[in-house]
Amino acid sequence: MKTYIKSSPHFFSLIKRAFWLCTALLFLLALLIPAPLQEPAKLAVVPNPAKSAWFLLWTQELVSYRVWLIYPVLLAGVLFTALPWLIRKAPDKAAWFGPRHRMIAVSVQVFFLGMVVLTVIALFFRGENWAFVLPF
Repeated sequence: MKTYIKSSPHFFSLIKRAFWLCTALLFLLALLIPAPLQEPAKLAVVPNPAKSAWFLLWTQELVSYRVWLIYPVLLAGVLFTALPWLIRKAPDKAAWFGPRHRMIAVSVQVFFLGMVVLTVIALFFRGENWAFVLPF
């Protein structure tokens, strides 16, 4: 037990800093990138396509390719919910990207990068009728 470090002041202070950094970053993004909201909906006139908020655009972009692609999104949601239970045995030492968790860490990072790429495509490269356009 002498090689262990108490998590209370060390680990949780790191988590608190990461939480506040992510919160500030999200707040800044929300200020800089407005959600593409339109006027209140009129049932007689429906725009084609109506873009969702920027944080959901990756899902809309994915479903625009094939409708059945919503199922991998739902499966990823279930897997992310189950992440704490995917590791059967507690590691001897805590590590951010330890060798025992490499598959899960890489999967989460790839999924996150895919979400970012699809959001950028949907936000800046999609025009009228969901056509691919250049942003300049």
